[in-house]
Amino acid sequence: MTVLAYWVHDLSPFLIRFPEGLEKAIHLPGIRWYGMAYLAGFVTAYLLLRRYHTKGRSPYEGEQILNLMTFLILGVLVGGRLGFFLFYKFENLLTDPLIIFRVWEGGMASHGGLVGVFVALVWYSRITRQSVLAVGDIVVTVSPPGIFFGRIANFINGELYGEKTEQVPWACKFPSEIREWNLNDPDVAVRHHDLFSKLSEFGVTTYGQAVVAIQAGHEQVIQTIAPYLSPRHPSQLYAAFLEGLIPFLYLQWRLWRSAPEKLSAGRLSGEFLCLYAVFRIFDEIFREPDAELIAGITRGQFYSIFLLAGGIALIAWIRRKDSTQAP
Repeated sequence: MTVLAYWVHDLSPFLIRFPEGLEKAIHLPGIRWYGMAYLAGFVTAYLLLRRYHTKGRSPYEGEQILNLMTFLILGVLVGGRLGFFLFYKFENLLTDPLIIFRVWEGGMASHGGLVGVFVALVWYSRITRQSVLAVGDIVVTVSPPGIFFGRIANFINGELYGEKTEQVPWACKFPSEIREWNLNDPDVAVRHHDLFSKLSEFGVTTYGQAVVAIQAGHEQVIQTIAPYLSPRHPSQLYAAFLEGLIPFLYLQWRLWRSAPEKLSAGRLSGEFLCLYAVFRIFDEIFREPDAELIAGITRGQFYSIFLLAGGIALIAWIRRKDSTQAP
């Protein structure tokens, strides 16, 4: 019987790591891939909006695009941050309200980002006196790349990993799993002690030191730690494909292949909500829950049910409105 040698995740979350002296001076360890993912998403959205205008698919140009992008960026960042604590870590927010401002500690939620974008769209539409549905149709076509880049960054960070599996050859082992070990369990505590007793031979006595060694390519540390880790679905990559790439390709196809007069305002928004919700509900099957379940399903699935219901209701309302206005 052949035993698969699963890859041990050894990617660094930093695109650029600052020297120790600079890090202490500016209180910033470096430039992270996660931050670059947000930047890539915003830049892609901006470039798409410019292309839409030059091709006659959007009325927004120049300063209008910049204004819209400002609202979207605020919606994503504020909504994502608030959503993380309201949807997933509410108890942390209650015990330490200032934690919400410590952004360097991480913590963003895609559902919160979607809610934030919706609020930003309503705000922007009221200020500019435009249809929120028409603006939303433009925005949803440029949003999926940001989701795609964000999920890729999740994979690079080794976070939000998948359920245990030995059924797929592309399964990965994530060292960050060690942080989730329940050391109150005697068996787990013994396993933890045994692992770090072996790692101490290489001068590694803490989880942080182990991660540094793995990311530096220390083969002995990698080979020592690998048997203690479980092979898991790279669910972040599944999510990047299902939540980001597929909706983007579909919505681009719908935008460019449909005559503007045949796309009722709000139709693309409704389709995006349905697509994202269905794919999120599906790919959560492979993801290790990062919070307590609600009614037997993950929180991501639970919140996505409301998005799906909203998308279906919006499409149904548009179809009904179109049928009553038809000659």
